[in-house]
Amino acid sequence: MKIPLFPLQTIFFPGEQVPLHIFEERYKELIRDCREEATTFGIPVYINDSIAYGTEVQLVEVVNTYESGAMDIVCVARQVFRVVTFENEMSGKSYPGGIVEFLDNVKDGDEKQKRIVLDRLRELYDLMDVPFGPLKEDLFNSFTLAHKMGLSFEQEYQLLQMARESERLSFIKSHLIGTIMVLKEVQRTKELIDLNGHFRNFDPLDFKDFKIK
Repeated sequence: MKIPLFPLQTIFFPGEQVPLHIFEERYKELIRDCREEATTFGIPVYINDSIAYGTEVQLVEVVNTYESGAMDIVCVARQVFRVVTFENEMSGKSYPGGIVEFLDNVKDGDEKQKRIVLDRLRELYDLMDVPFGPLKEDLFNSFTLAHKMGLSFEQEYQLLQMARESERLSFIKSHLIGTIMVLKEVQRTKELIDLNGHFRNFDPLDFKDFKIK
């Protein structure tokens, strides 16, 4: 399928709201076309000097329009795609486009996996002393809090490319377990540092049964 493309050095996950400030002439044209023709466009992720995967988005609202023609818009992210071809200008247009292949989203995550990931997320937020709002387990998926669990840009890009929900949940679980271990070690180190300069009360050892080996 051929769609307009708007490469950015950022990642959007399916279901996410996408706020954008549009100021380049070619992308103003893209948004006007999408508005008039009710078409979608793609946001390929610019990473490592290339584009390979991205997310299709749909225009929801033009929030502000400025005298310069610049716009503040809100879109919603839909499907993940792989870029097959890319051209700097679509035929008769000033903006880029290309052929993309949509990835299947295999919803094979089970309730046990979700529960484990949510429990680890709550533990992470507790360690950071950050409020964790109410979140229904049946509405939760791997993309829901993807930007709010400490993933690096590269890790988010890895997550985007995974077609199976079970694989994404497993990836997130491993990341959370590792992050929690690091934070606990940091907390332990802080507590040891706080003891520095303070008198410590040690229980005396009973040497009666000690033997030299």
